[in-house]
Amino acid sequence: MTTFLYNVILQTTFFREVDILKKQIIKTILLFLISQVAVFLLSLLYNKEITLLHYINISFYIGSLFILISLLFFTVRSGFFDAVTKSFRQVFAGKNVKKSEIEEMTPPSEMISFNVLPFLLNGILVTGVMLLALYIYSF
Repeated sequence: MTTFLYNVILQTTFFREVDILKKQIIKTILLFLISQVAVFLLSLLYNKEITLLHYINISFYIGSLFILISLLFFTVRSGFFDAVTKSFRQVFAGKNVKKSEIEEMTPPSEMISFNVLPFLLNGILVTGVMLLALYIYSF
């Protein structure tokens, strides 16, 4: 009986993880499609035409922006800046603020609650497509 319950719990956890993975893939694909539309719209807006060179340039900016932002949020979420912000709060706190109030303030790592993986994967995908376009452009 206990092995049956263990298998049911294991399968339920497995299916939840598969559902989470499917949602991550869908978010990444949706972000990628939005990024590609943004590349084409920005190319039309700034250059009045769509060429391979303009696509490469704009997709480099967009891919780099996604990678930079996702790595920044990942660094903040890891708790790297918690000690620095706590120190700044203690140094720049007014005379009316108690130490207990400073301790109760939420650290930056707890303020970011969303998953940054779709943004990172999107940045990698956009940069990968840009590199493929750059390879085609070089010939």
